Parts: sequence; structure tokens; C-alpha cells
Amino acid sequence: MSDRFSAKLSLLLKALSLSRVQLAADLRVDKSVIGRWASGAVKPSEHNLARLTALVATRLPGFTVLDWDRSDSDFSALVGAAPAPRAQLPLPLLDLIRSTSALRGQAYEGFFRSTRPYNLQPGLFVHDHGMLRFDSDGLLSLRMGTAGTLVEGWMLPLHNQLFCIAADVTSGALLFGIFHGVAAARAQVLDGIVLAPSLDPGRTPTAYAMMFERVGELSGDVATDDAEFERLAGLNPLAPEGSVSDDLRAHLLRDIGPEAHALGGDMLLRLPLARALTRGPTYSELAKR
Repeated sequence: MSDRFSAKLSLLLKALSLSRVQLAADLRVDKSVIGRWASGAVKPSEHNLARLTALVATRLPGFTVLDWDRSDSDFSALVGAAPAPRAQLPLPLLDLIRSTSALRGQAYEGFFRSTRPYNLQPGLFVHDHGMLRFDSDGLLSLRMGTAGTLVEGWMLPLHNQLFCIAADVTSGALLFGIFHGVAAARAQVLDGIVLAPSLDPGRTPTAYAMMFERVGELSGDVATDDAEFERLAGLNPLAPEGSVSDDLRAHLLRDIGPEAHALGGDMLLRLPLARALTRGPTYSELAKR
């Protein structure tokens, strides 16, 4: 079987409009198994490859196990799709990031709402809405929308942290972030620090704390999830007055510098794990599911 199996599987799912969730259900395996196949972390056993091939043959008559060994171009022509582009991230640790994503990435898939300070209007807060899901390259893709602004990029899990690399495609700016990860099977709340240019005339480099809260789950259907993201991204981003609790305000807004440090605070903007809000669902939240 070709070493490019993962890319071919991702291409096939796209060509057949088949989600990983649907494929896992049809094959009666956990969706994490499909995630590891699609990321290239592992390859299917002979038994599972035969079952997968038989399932594909119900949609592409005549498809056999030998077709997996076709060249990329021949395979693309067979399934009627263009080859899926691979993410061009020149990172030395990309293979490790893919493996970590395959093992832990499911905890972060879903819809999230951020809370962050409104840099241009002190005292106010903004809610962005974002969607995290696996892309065809086995990475966690990120889409965020706020009042007509669109951000696209990746959340890269590594060493129990999430490293964000994204681009504001509306204003033409790069954004970076580091968030605490979770050990739970599902992330409910994430927080971290973001570095991005402000939208003032000087595009001032600005670092600020941000919190994400889960607000929904992916359906497994790409078109349905895209539509839900567009709906969320169209909501009013300004947090209503009084809606951000005093505790959260204190977490996101803090005094830093020599005077604050002398009183037991931070010299620089930091978010130690001991003060992080990142967590999985509580027992009461699990009981409601």
C-alpha cells in the first residue's frame, strides 16, 4: 500500500462527500481510528482495508484494493477529484504535530466563542466565534469570524499546549497564540495569550489574554458546519454591558510591570497553568449530555 494512503483517503472522503464521522459509523470503528488513518499516524490493517475498500466500492463500482496503489494523479482521476493540497507549514515539528493531532485533536473539534478585551475601546469586550475541525492534511484548522472579519489558520497541539498560527484574511495580518491544552477527552474552556496587530493606524503589536468556551458540536457534514459557522460569525460581537463576570474581567485584564510585580503580580503578561481557566466538562455538564 502506498505511503500516500492518508492523502488518498482524505481526497476520497472529499470526493464522496463523506465525513470522518459517517465513515467511522459505516465501518463501526471509533472516529479516532479514521483520524489516525487520515493523518498518516497509522495505516489500516488488512482486515480494515478490505472493509474500507468494500464500502468505497458501493459508491465507486469496480473499486478494488489495488486501486490504493495507483499514483496520486491516477487515483484522483479515478475518484473524480483534484488532489488535495497539503498545508504548507515549514515547521520542523510538523510530523510530531500531526501525530499529536491524531491522538488528541478530537478534544478540540467544535464551535467556540471567545471573550477578549476590545483593544480600541477600553473596558469593553468582544466575542469572536470560531470553528475547529480536521483538514485534509490531518491538522486542526481554525476559522474565526467577527463583524465581517475572517481569520483562517491552524491550532497545533504540542506538549499539552495549542499553538495558533493564523491570518486575518480581511485586513492582511498574521496572528499567533499559545493556549493551554486539556487532558480530558473534550475541551470545554480554553484560555491563553494572543499576539496580533491592533486595527489602529499604526497597527500596534498587541498581546492580550483570550478565553474560548465551547458553544456547539460539529455535525460531521461539511456544508452544514460551514453554514453554522457563517451564522455564528454574523452575530453581534460586542459583549453586552455587564455580561462579562468580575472574575473573568480580572482574568483577562490585569496590571503588569514593576509596580504590579512588587505587589506579587507579573512583570510581563503571563498566564501560568495554576491560574488557567482551561478545562474539560464538569460532571454536571457530562450528566446533561
